[in-house]
Amino acid sequence: MQRELLKSKLPPGIPKPNDRAGLKRRRDYSQVSWENYFDSCQDVNIGESNIFRVYKSGSSGPVLLLLHGGGFSALTWSLFTVKVTALSHCQVVAVDCRGHGDSRTSDDLDLSIETLTDDVRCVVEALYPRDPPPIILIGHSMGGAVAVHLSAQRLLPCLVGVVVVDVVEGTALEGLSVMQSFLKGRPKSFRSMEKAIEWSVRSGQLRNLESAKVSMPGQLVKITVDSEQSESSSKLTSPGLSVISEASEDCTETTANDHSSETNTEQCEYRWRINLSETETFWQGWFNDMSRLFLSCPVPKLLLVAGRDRLDKELTVAHIQGKFQLHILPKCGHAVHEDDPDKVAEMLATFMTRHKFAEPKQSCQSYIPCC
Repeated sequence: MQRELLKSKLPPGIPKPNDRAGLKRRRDYSQVSWENYFDSCQDVNIGESNIFRVYKSGSSGPVLLLLHGGGFSALTWSLFTVKVTALSHCQVVAVDCRGHGDSRTSDDLDLSIETLTDDVRCVVEALYPRDPPPIILIGHSMGGAVAVHLSAQRLLPCLVGVVVVDVVEGTALEGLSVMQSFLKGRPKSFRSMEKAIEWSVRSGQLRNLESAKVSMPGQLVKITVDSEQSESSSKLTSPGLSVISEASEDCTETTANDHSSETNTEQCEYRWRINLSETETFWQGWFNDMSRLFLSCPVPKLLLVAGRDRLDKELTVAHIQGKFQLHILPKCGHAVHEDDPDKVAEMLATFMTRHKFAEPKQSCQSYIPCC
């Protein structure tokens, strides 16, 4: 009774005892800088009009060349980078592919497998013009297809291993039929980066909040829109808005307490960095014949998938024959390296130690290939 009386006498605006617990449980969706995970970043110029952003960590050992999936960015590897460089003497180079992240090219929508593989080859040659170190290609989804093509065609003479993350030819090609529906079902814009990060976790796109806080900013761009149009489409599922210009660094979101909003007709919103729907013509080319090419890669191979149902018949038979290593992470979504970076890093460290690519920095659990 005394507790109820106390609650009734609290002045307005002061949380009641039962409400305070709820406030403590509120999750923080603010973005986190890439600088907490990588040592440095640099822009690599290829030709006259193509600039590729790469993020680096480590100073010795083989290079893990990380290639992200369609719609993602190099920042998708942030947590994994910290974990794997703590386990093994290795270097990390994560690349923003054409049309993604902070890379800028003459044709951002040309995502043909031929163009993507040539981009990576040129970036590697620019980074290591002489005596390149041993390279292990690690690719997720679209990036996995690029890694397989690079390896199968022997475009990188210094390549010693290839790792494919949650992409298999059979299931990938089957999934293309619903890809447009998935893309159309996503929010077209977000009123803040925090809203975007919250959506990525609540929707199940990512299952690791820390990873979402650093990787989602790489998937979006801040732009300026007319306030009247913004108000008419305030719901996240609304159609896309007319872009006036790229937002400047000092562009801030309008709040209820911002009196300047009465005269300012522009607001900031966040849109997807690349319109993947417009690249549909290239999707099938990423995955066609991928199983055969993967098995033909002349280096040790590792496949990480979120479920056994991802495997097609050709890979199932090949795995039984011991032609590649396989690990299954059943509690992860499609972005397994973001959902469980610790386990993926341990698997990679074990893979490198087993093939004598890198020396371990500390003991890590040895993973036996799944049967």
